[in-house]
Amino acid sequence: MDLNRREFLRMAGTVGGVAIATPALAGRAAAQGAPVPSAIDALFDRAVVVDALSAGEQWDDPDPIFAAYGRSGLTAVHASLSNRNFEVAMRDLAVWQGRFDRWPDRLTRIVRGDQIAGAKASGRLGVVLGFQNATIVESDVRNLDALHAAGTRCIQLTYNSRNLLGDGCTERTNAGLSDFGVAVVERMNELGIAVDLSHCGEATSVDGIAVSRRPPAFTHTMCKGVYDHVRAKSDALLKALADKGGVTGIATLGYFIGPTPDTSFDDYLRHVGHAVKVAGIDHVALASDYSIRGIEATQTRESWYVPRLTSFKPVYNVRWPPWIAELDPPERFRNIAHGLAKRGYTTPQIEKILGGNWIRYFTDVLG
Repeated sequence: MDLNRREFLRMAGTVGGVAIATPALAGRAAAQGAPVPSAIDALFDRAVVVDALSAGEQWDDPDPIFAAYGRSGLTAVHASLSNRNFEVAMRDLAVWQGRFDRWPDRLTRIVRGDQIAGAKASGRLGVVLGFQNATIVESDVRNLDALHAAGTRCIQLTYNSRNLLGDGCTERTNAGLSDFGVAVVERMNELGIAVDLSHCGEATSVDGIAVSRRPPAFTHTMCKGVYDHVRAKSDALLKALADKGGVTGIATLGYFIGPTPDTSFDDYLRHVGHAVKVAGIDHVALASDYSIRGIEATQTRESWYVPRLTSFKPVYNVRWPPWIAELDPPERFRNIAHGLAKRGYTTPQIEKILGGNWIRYFTDVLG
């Protein structure tokens, strides 16, 4: 029998939202066969932990960012760069190279999958450089070569709307990949750039899975079978992606997880569980889709919510506040590890979800 939430909080202290075991809690948990929090913390500390979409960092003051990453326990992140056009993309790639040069003891660029474990060993944060829209390719497939040479290792084919490659998830139509989109995917496969389908429409996702020779990914999405949000993926897509060797990262943003402000941490874990049931334990992992410092600590209703009322279509169901309490602070992935353990996931399964599956994926795709 698991401890209920009230008993757990009564018997445990908390630091930054993370439960800390007391002797009474450890004894009670052991007696009931429930996971001992200190053991889950030890598991988390030795695991590779990957956030497959990190966005919204403002690097004007790096100290709070590095402090938050230190608290988070993250090994590596997939960073979302500016994607207005090719010129802007190349400029942002150069900015990131400047960060790697400035803080070589804190940051390391990931261009091969095996470097993620190396980042863990060295105590540096590994960074996969990526873009959430293939608008950066513009109308010339050859631009992919320059992007790859500058460090790009992941590109999402479309954002929410249509571009030259295909339709996004909020587009009125549901067209698949264009001929140009097929050519872009083929060249990404040749270069070793991950094909991300997270914001793509249904048909574009189907085509992306079918056309890509290397495994594609949903770096940050959720399950339509749990909550029918426009950004979520159907069971058929989750299964097709897994059959191709891909990985689905379950995003932690609250309004993606459920329709009301009462959407909870348990609702999030249901998305993870559903994805595991449909796609298999080897094809499910984690992502956040916002700053490691959290939205509550870095944004206001006016700075975050209000602009999205015009930049996103109403079907997106944006709300304020957009976060789930356990999933907003830097310790969100440690909290997930504890939640998975309480639901009976084994140590190897938790390690796969935390980051092991992303290591395998990026090794397959990037080399």
